[in-house]
Amino acid sequence: MNKKIVITGATKGIGRAIAEKFGAGGFDLALCARTEKDLKELQSAFKTHHAKFIIQKCDVSNKEDLKNFADTVNKEFGAVDVLVNNAGVFIPGEIRKEEDGILETLIETNLYSAYRLSRWMLPRMIKNRHGHIFNICSVASIFAYPNGGSYSISKFAMLGLSKVLREELKQFNIKVTSIIPGATYTDSWAGSGLPESRFIKAEDIGKLVWDVYHLSPSATVEELLIRPIEGDI
Repeated sequence: MNKKIVITGATKGIGRAIAEKFGAGGFDLALCARTEKDLKELQSAFKTHHAKFIIQKCDVSNKEDLKNFADTVNKEFGAVDVLVNNAGVFIPGEIRKEEDGILETLIETNLYSAYRLSRWMLPRMIKNRHGHIFNICSVASIFAYPNGGSYSISKFAMLGLSKVLREELKQFNIKVTSIIPGATYTDSWAGSGLPESRFIKAEDIGKLVWDVYHLSPSATVEELLIRPIEGDI
């Protein structure tokens, strides 16, 4: 029986790279994203894989949407081996200047989605005493930077969630890893005017998640910090 992985925000960037790496490695995939067009393209691309896959439209900031996705995964897959809380949104700004409601939007998308989906996936992981949760954080999780605003607040909170889960779940043999990448080349950076070589490749993050997952059962990586070779942007 194939192992199973759940990835949010799986159609682009880091989420897509992780999905491709684990799909090529024989995992069954449960993938979600907000945009129907991107999901159809993803479904077409993954037809070449022999693994089973679930692809579902889902706005992770919407609790009901996310619960529907979790219910589908639990029904179709049962217990999963890996959960990757990747979906997120970046809205630049300063706290004193940003529009009212920005913090709520970022917390709902970047934090509550990971909190809720982890809670809905954990009962079967705990029952099996097996599983690995990857939370895709950011260098904005460890330091505040200009124009980071509420995004950085949400990512600090995401790292805090990871630390709490790590402490709570080690008794059940469940691993929790915070992936902390610097600027990674995705669509959001495509118009920056900077060369692609200035960024981390999304494929590098996919490989790192794969390698961390395949450590021996007695070892876990709690936090993994990755930066562009020339430093932060």
